Amino acid sequence: MTETSHIRNFSIVAHIDHGKSTLADRLIQTCGGLTAREMKEQVLDSMEIERERGITVKAQTVRLDYTADNGETYELNLIDTPGHVDFAYEVNRSLAAVEGSLLVVDAAQGVEAQTLANVYQAIENDHEIVPVLNKVDLPAAEPDRVRQQIEDVIGLDASGALEISAKTGIGIKEVLEAIVHQLPAPKGEADQPLKAMLVDSWYDAYLGVIVLVRILDGRLKKGMRIKLMSTDANYLVDRVGVFRPKQEMVTDLGPGEIGFFTAAIKEVADTRVGDTVTEEKRPCAEALPGFKPAQPVVFAGFFPVDTAEFEDLREAMGKLRLNDASFSFEMETSAALGFGFRCGFLGLLHLEIVRDRLEREFNIDLITTAPSVIYHIHQIKGEMLELHNPADMPEPNYIDTIDEPWIQATILVPDEYLGAVLKLCEDRRGRQKELTYAGSRAMLIYELPLNEVVFDFYDRLKSVTRGYASFDYQMTGYEPGDLVRMHVLVNEEPVDALAIIVHRGRAEQRGRVMVEKLKDLIPRHMFKIPIQAAIGGRVIARETISAMRKDVTAKCYGGDVSRKRKLLDKQKEGKKKMRQFGRVEIPQTAFIAALKMDEN
Repeated sequence: MTETSHIRNFSIVAHIDHGKSTLADRLIQTCGGLTAREMKEQVLDSMEIERERGITVKAQTVRLDYTADNGETYELNLIDTPGHVDFAYEVNRSLAAVEGSLLVVDAAQGVEAQTLANVYQAIENDHEIVPVLNKVDLPAAEPDRVRQQIEDVIGLDASGALEISAKTGIGIKEVLEAIVHQLPAPKGEADQPLKAMLVDSWYDAYLGVIVLVRILDGRLKKGMRIKLMSTDANYLVDRVGVFRPKQEMVTDLGPGEIGFFTAAIKEVADTRVGDTVTEEKRPCAEALPGFKPAQPVVFAGFFPVDTAEFEDLREAMGKLRLNDASFSFEMETSAALGFGFRCGFLGLLHLEIVRDRLEREFNIDLITTAPSVIYHIHQIKGEMLELHNPADMPEPNYIDTIDEPWIQATILVPDEYLGAVLKLCEDRRGRQKELTYAGSRAMLIYELPLNEVVFDFYDRLKSVTRGYASFDYQMTGYEPGDLVRMHVLVNEEPVDALAIIVHRGRAEQRGRVMVEKLKDLIPRHMFKIPIQAAIGGRVIARETISAMRKDVTAKCYGGDVSRKRKLLDKQKEGKKKMRQFGRVEIPQTAFIAALKMDEN
């Protein structure tokens, strides 16, 4: 067992694409965690989707042994964290398990929105922070400017910031020395009752649930009976180990160490992140404060394209839920799409990743309905409903007010794109709170309704700034809004999957875009089809798909006009009857395209 004075626990925080995972690779390589043959890019990003998109979704840990210049050997526990705003809760709990952070900033791009968000989380957790300027080998790198920026924007002393290139390996040795000499050692007593924080858990087909813990006091040994304090459940520990990145079994874990154990736990839902693990016979005096569970903010319906795959979808979602406790779902039915599920997500990227994993890992073709947020509906009788699905909205005469969620967004953008970003935020009903400058970049703080951000705000922001803006947000609360439900009628029948909740001022524009789109997407039938967008009983936009016609008068040669009239009238009667009984089949592609709203 290592002395606590020789343990260093740290995480790497940074904005998306500033090189966290590459730096982790170099540290693993330098400390000999893997042989040269086992090494690959982004070692810690194990999911196929992480490797393909080049992003980190799950925080991963690894233990390294490092012999410093003073001849002492140190045990380093590293947690590589995600950089994307949707996975901020992963960052939060990873930071609570360690004492220090390496703040990685791209020496060419400088400080971005997520850099700020993650640094403030680290400061809230009382971390010692070591600034690291990565990518100094790039021709566009300006380390001195970025140093100044860190001091101006974040307020950290960056005079001693390390200049490195994680890709080529420049400066990695200095990073390791800084970890050993600048970061504090953990505190903890080995003879106290066991007290450990549950950092993460995931499901393994052979071992059951693997639980990642940070030991605060006491020892965790194989064969010990433990208790999870929030659920009062007891388990017998089968095995104890650490990741170097490969699993390696150890006899016990002591104070300050980070490792994992398995204990025949069946479901990830039984292990709550932030829970306190203690010994059954000799429990610790008080539990740790724990974390707030991750609250879903965006909801969407998932329906199988082939209704026969419904049971497969249910099973696949159950399996995904095993590894991702922040994803929730319940069954729902739709007249247009059949049986499916209403799912809750932390944001749009989370939604995309879950959908991609379902389609890829389980081979299920899905239709996703328009994403929506949670509305609070105050009824005239005084009750308050939480509305996840626009199709379930009560009739307007029962509703007193509707509250919608608002967020505070921080946007960092180069000066020349400021006008476009201000216009975008104003179009989305934003309220400007603050506008400051950090060098040549503007930092905007805006309050925006989440409903407007969920659709495609992020994509629009990237396109109006050519990808140079960065964006981060947090929820601020609920405010009343003038909101209405807009539904789409095809051949005078409502299509529930296309119902959306919009602000009254933007309903007409949204409705017009939707019906024009459907007109191009729904194939022509033998009868004409009206497509309408309506609020309550009032139609706000309409398009008509004309009927396909057969030339019934072709066989008439000469003769009286009344012969032609008779044939045309007969055809007209037939069309009328057909329209009455005819069913309009809306192809799946039309649903998918209609739900992708763009505002050009």
